Amino acid sequence: MTSSIRIDAVLIHFAGHDAPGQTAALTGILAEQGVRILDIGQAVVHESLALGILVEVGEDFAAVKSMLTERAHALGLQASFKTVPHGSLEHWAHRRQSQHFIITVLGRAITARQLARVSGILTRNGMNIDRIDRLSGQLMPEDTGANACVELAASGDPLAEAAMRAEFLAAAQELSIDIAFQHESIFRRNRRLFAFDMDSTLIQGEVIDELARMAGVGEQVARITEAAMRGELNFDESFTRRVALLKGLRSERVLTLLRSIPLAEGAERLIRTLRLLGYKTAILSGGFTFFARDLQERLGIDYVHANELETAGGEVTGMVRPPIMNGARKAEKLEEIAWAEGFSLEQCVAVGDGANDIPMLNLAGMGIAYRAKPLVREKAGQAISALGLDGLLYLVGVRDWDLRVHESA
Repeated sequence: MTSSIRIDAVLIHFAGHDAPGQTAALTGILAEQGVRILDIGQAVVHESLALGILVEVGEDFAAVKSMLTERAHALGLQASFKTVPHGSLEHWAHRRQSQHFIITVLGRAITARQLARVSGILTRNGMNIDRIDRLSGQLMPEDTGANACVELAASGDPLAEAAMRAEFLAAAQELSIDIAFQHESIFRRNRRLFAFDMDSTLIQGEVIDELARMAGVGEQVARITEAAMRGELNFDESFTRRVALLKGLRSERVLTLLRSIPLAEGAERLIRTLRLLGYKTAILSGGFTFFARDLQERLGIDYVHANELETAGGEVTGMVRPPIMNGARKAEKLEEIAWAEGFSLEQCVAVGDGANDIPMLNLAGMGIAYRAKPLVREKAGQAISALGLDGLLYLVGVRDWDLRVHESA
């Protein structure tokens, strides 16, 4: 008589053409035999199924193995069995305690070269890829204006997270894609507020530049802007000087600007979806309230804080009503809205493109530099340039097919 050898665990892998009822049939056998499932994972790629089940077994697993093999064959699947030693189980359990991250790759198309670069960076930094999902409709869209997105879940304890982020930023610039790197947490899956800069973020231009052209002072305003970019002037001083040059511009001309600056690509889809999902939205802008409030009405934005352009006698006075909406005040307003709504700052997303957005980008749980200047991309937690604003939906886990029924209605 042969003696039975105790097996701690077995990893069972099923592969083949996907069809309804396969998982139910296979797990049904395990249930009938009282087998305890330790871990399970399933993926379907182009109608091809891969199902892995880690089970705890006793002394006699031969009967269960025979039944599973027979049922898998009947279902058109191949079954394989691998004994997992106790030491491997301990290693697996320990790895589950490591840090978990979400890496989102975004572009107009996602190629093998791009994925190889991203996965290589993770490998060099001691990270293990646990799962890969496609969030977009496809990876090589026929429409050049469409989105492509792949999300990777990875785990490990990176020795130099900042260096790894820098590698992702460099790779994104070189490959003309975006790579977002987030800690997996309850907050990542439970954002509640999106706060946006307005000029060159929600809209494709700068309102003050357009007003300056109307007033015939475009070049003078541009020179002040350049001085501020060089660090010679702070935001308050440069803004005050630029507004002063608008003195005498007729109020009715100012209002003609309302519909002449187009919305940013994907802005309407993003805001519409955020409202559908119950998010609160805010415009926190160093621009002007007359334009921001028009956007609020058009898009359904909940909060607006911007600068009040002063007029008198039907003309711009060249002044704004204090206080100026600078970077520090944007951060204050973000915190104020979060407190009023009962949200944690970790549940807030801030989006902007300029240096005066950095305080709110760093304060929010997720700060996104959108088509931003290099300094802002380096300072923000995430940087998005390859897609329109609706690409931000992928960063909070929204998939294209989640929205199909709502967008086709």
